[in-house]
Amino acid sequence: MTLQLSQIADLLGDKAKYYLEHTSTTIDKAALHLPSADFVSQIFADSDRNIPTLRSLQNIFGTGRLANTGFVSILPIDQGIEHSAGASFAPNPIYFDPENIVRLAIEGGCNAVASTFGVLGMVGRKYAHKIPFVVKINHNEFLSYPNKFDQILFGSVQQAWNMGAAAVGATIYFGSQESDRQIQEISEAFQLAHELGMATILWCYTRNNAFKVDGKDYHESADLTGQANHLGVTIQADIIKQKQPTLNGGYLATKHGKTHQKVYSELTSEHPIDLCRYQVANCYMGRAGLINSGGASSGASDMAEAVTTAVINKRAGGMGLISGRKAFQRPMKEGIAVLNAIQDVYLCSDITVA
Repeated sequence: MTLQLSQIADLLGDKAKYYLEHTSTTIDKAALHLPSADFVSQIFADSDRNIPTLRSLQNIFGTGRLANTGFVSILPIDQGIEHSAGASFAPNPIYFDPENIVRLAIEGGCNAVASTFGVLGMVGRKYAHKIPFVVKINHNEFLSYPNKFDQILFGSVQQAWNMGAAAVGATIYFGSQESDRQIQEISEAFQLAHELGMATILWCYTRNNAFKVDGKDYHESADLTGQANHLGVTIQADIIKQKQPTLNGGYLATKHGKTHQKVYSELTSEHPIDLCRYQVANCYMGRAGLINSGGASSGASDMAEAVTTAVINKRAGGMGLISGRKAFQRPMKEGIAVLNAIQDVYLCSDITVA
């Protein structure tokens, strides 16, 4: 059963009006390219993407409960590498089995499932024709001592194509010492992916200890994450995955790079929807879709947190959510309910762009 506006408002609690009735006076929504049923025709048909890539994009947009809305709900489970398998799957050990990862995405009504070469390859013949695969081609392996933070390639774009992937995904740690190499590697990988007819999704993360100033962490600052998005679409990511901004003023605190006072006085406000809209603006005003990540599982509050993130993203002009741990670190039935609640926000016509 689809959640109605009143039920979504109940999940938002005492901040329901704050999120649902906000009117943005920063970047005009009329300037945005918003998700729509014919988004591929309206946006990507004018680009240099070839016909097979357009077909792959439409395959993603045309699958699941959000099919043909322009919005996407993607299940990402690469945490077995990024956070270790034990840390990720101990709360629900059935997800050590790759088949259950793909089943959760299908039964949860997702547009696509994003995971590793190993996970998707192990069940590729059974499921690649049933749900679009997004093969994550690089990871930060979390076993070396001391722990390091560097995205390295785990396989090739050709491997992803061979298993029938609709898209490849990759992470770049923008701002890190290794980012120059990562940008070059993933730019080449995305070029080949497009040549082979696959879409491209970039995990656009900031990473540098210098982004923590006087005890305040600016990794999720709107200005820094916005610039990461702008770099991501520059290497032709079709969809950008980004953490939702929780603050602003990263450039002002670190005193590096360049910014402009209007970023803070006119293009953003303190409201989360306006901060997120600045992220959308840096995705070529929405021509490349912004999907925000769902974040870690907090337990009983996961449903409310996921719905809040979805409302902010949708009202900012974003394209959807890519949420994993809140769904798979609990019994499958409950995980499906979380995914469906996220999707219900995008299906609710009463929740509009601010």
